[in-house]
Amino acid sequence: MTTTAYIGIGANLGDARATVEYAIAALSKLPQTSAGAQSSLFVTAPIDSSGDDYINAVLEINTELDAYALLFELQKLELACGRERPYRNAPRTLDLDLLLYGEQSIHQKGLIVPHPRMTVRAFVLIPLLQIAPFIQIPNKGAAHAFAPMVADQEIRKLD
Repeated sequence: MTTTAYIGIGANLGDARATVEYAIAALSKLPQTSAGAQSSLFVTAPIDSSGDDYINAVLEINTELDAYALLFELQKLELACGRERPYRNAPRTLDLDLLLYGEQSIHQKGLIVPHPRMTVRAFVLIPLLQIAPFIQIPNKGAAHAFAPMVADQEIRKLD
């Protein structure tokens, strides 16, 4: 069975734009997976972190992988791009977050879907709404209802 999932993509170390573009291409080549809609690339300042600005995007994928297998593939791709986790919210070469997995709500060790902070982060919410303006977040409601809560966070679309 194919499930539509949404992946948050971000990077702020090295050539962040190239890394995000590479990740988008690599995600479409995951096993049993095809890419759907892709947001624009956006620039945002780090939140609860330091370092250079982030390049962010959201990608819709259609996958036959279950949520844990998909998470494993995301983490493999992060590692292949040099991801390290020295401390919480550390700058990163690549960050891939499983934002939504169909209409499922998953709350287990190592995997929480919908992503717990997606409604309070402009760098997730704005690109998501660009490609899925009427999407519903399980147990929370319409994603667009959260846009006013992130209006004070600076986000700029790249050309």
